[in-house]
Amino acid sequence: MLDETMFEAEEKMEKAVEVAKEDFATIRPGRATASMFSKLLVDYYGAPTPLQQLASFQTPEARTVLITPFDKSSLSAVEKSLRDSDLGVNPSNDGITIRCILPQLTQDRRKEYIKMAHRKGEDAKISIRNIRRHAKDQIDRAVKDGDIGEDEGARAEKELETLTKKHVDLVDALLKGKESDLLEV
Repeated sequence: MLDETMFEAEEKMEKAVEVAKEDFATIRPGRATASMFSKLLVDYYGAPTPLQQLASFQTPEARTVLITPFDKSSLSAVEKSLRDSDLGVNPSNDGITIRCILPQLTQDRRKEYIKMAHRKGEDAKISIRNIRRHAKDQIDRAVKDGDIGEDEGARAEKELETLTKKHVDLVDALLKGKESDLLEV
């Protein structure tokens, strides 16, 4: 039972770190990447559909993205979704592809993105701590019910703290990398 609780907690913490990685990838650095558009949804025949499923992406230059929808009838919906997003792009449509030229990041915009990254990092850490709390409650319940001894429960809690610190440190390292990426001119 104890091994199962620890395994489940570790699995969930790793998932929280993966979600943080995905969230950090959506924050725009100084250069264009296809992952910036990963969370963008397009109204495709009445259903919100991820842009990554509707189009291919090319980055011919550092600040230019060419988006080619697989279905030409979705061109205007994709353009509208890009225009309404918080990416700060002004898409231009030539009838076949959509060209997005990303503006040069200002110092204020960089600071705004860093704050956004810190918020996403803090959300990931809160998630990890909630997972720790849930696992600790299960360990405490097992000790109280007499399923495991107090020494074994204390060892498990210590192991849980080590696991939590490891995953929080991973999120901090990801955040630090994203921050340096955003500050790079």
